[in-house]
Amino acid sequence: MEYIQQFIDIILNLDQHLEAWSVAYGPWIYAILFLIVFCETGLVVTPFLPGDSLLFAAGALAALATGTDITITMLVLFSAAVLGDTLNYWVGRYIGPKVFAWENSRFFNKKGFEAANGFFLKHGAKALILARFMPIVRTFMPFTAGVAGMPFPRFLAVSIIGGVIWVVSLTQAGYWLGNIPVVKQNIEVVIIGIIVVSLMPGVIAFARMKMAAGRAL
Repeated sequence: MEYIQQFIDIILNLDQHLEAWSVAYGPWIYAILFLIVFCETGLVVTPFLPGDSLLFAAGALAALATGTDITITMLVLFSAAVLGDTLNYWVGRYIGPKVFAWENSRFFNKKGFEAANGFFLKHGAKALILARFMPIVRTFMPFTAGVAGMPFPRFLAVSIIGGVIWVVSLTQAGYWLGNIPVVKQNIEVVIIGIIVVSLMPGVIAFARMKMAAGRAL
């Protein structure tokens, strides 16, 4: 229970934690940012890690006089997002259809995979870009593309486009807005808002899938 409370505290106070880590670890803060985004996008067992809120907080950190460099931050986060997606794709490609027989467990969220698979089947390559802004679905989408056998060159091109849009939009938003006094004083509310807004497309898509399934019965 204590670990859960600590994790929630980190999510809600990302700006403070990143600032403290930047002071404590110096340039190694880039490695921390890389590792978090790489795991969040590349490992289906870590969809709970912060994504959108981390990018916003990283942008806000770069705006501080003693913070990180915004250009390096964006390059690090973009590299992590694309490399994470690539690893996830090849794991899905290697495992293939066997994943449909897996049961839900603490290490594999089958409902998350099924939601991502349905979203991918409906929207195709466009789903990879849209999913960048959808927590949990974002983690499962490249895995799903690999399971579906999407050609890798096409996947990589779409992943790069989505990665650029995702990283630049959120880090720049944090860079320009995160240190405005009224925003900084209410950063927890802003981060919660980002999480809620990010979840909405997935919630709506899931509700539509349930409604469609109900009508089909």
